[in-house]
Amino acid sequence: MKVRGRHVILSFVCLILGFMISFSYQFTKKETSERKWTDRQWQKEYEYRKLLIEQQKENRKLQQQLFAKQQKVREIEKELADERRIYFNLVEDAEKLRMYLGKVSVKGKGVEVTLSDASYIPSEANATNYIVHEQHVFKVINELLIAGASAIAVNGQRLSHRSYIVCNGPVIEIDGTQHPAPFVISAIGDPNILIPALTIAGGVKDQLVNDHIVVKITEKPELILDPLLGKN
Repeated sequence: MKVRGRHVILSFVCLILGFMISFSYQFTKKETSERKWTDRQWQKEYEYRKLLIEQQKENRKLQQQLFAKQQKVREIEKELADERRIYFNLVEDAEKLRMYLGKVSVKGKGVEVTLSDASYIPSEANATNYIVHEQHVFKVINELLIAGASAIAVNGQRLSHRSYIVCNGPVIEIDGTQHPAPFVISAIGDPNILIPALTIAGGVKDQLVNDHIVVKITEKPELILDPLLGKN
């Protein structure tokens, strides 16, 4: 009976010991498995993070290249805009030069100044003191140019930078072409500037009237001055 009791106790102890060993093994196996899974997760996360960082670096690099190219494009656009502005200014200057030289037709608002000989000449007076002379025409033309007239014609004949005006008896000769009175001086420009420049007190109009010249100034909403013949 004693031997059998010992065997029962020993068997019970072995059973408990086996259970503890089995439990410890399963626990260790599970813990090891979980640790391995955690390690693999961490490794993958590390790799993903590393790839993300590299991609972010590459994106920043590409973004910097994009900014540089955009800046270059803006510089090129500015250069092109400057060139277009220069070309536009050159074309505009060339057109103005052709206009001043009388090589192109000009249209715009302006004024007409008509200079006529005195309607009454005293018998005892010198008739030359009552007719229009080249200096009278010169005064009007110079005042119009100073006031900003862009183109001028006398009796329809366009003036250029080389034009000359001289008296030839009872007529005035402009660039070799004779014109009798009255003389109609057409000027393209702002009437609000040209007319006050002519009619200012003590100005050109008053001087002409004092010389017995009949002066008529008319505002024109549109004038067309033809180019010089043979100068197109």
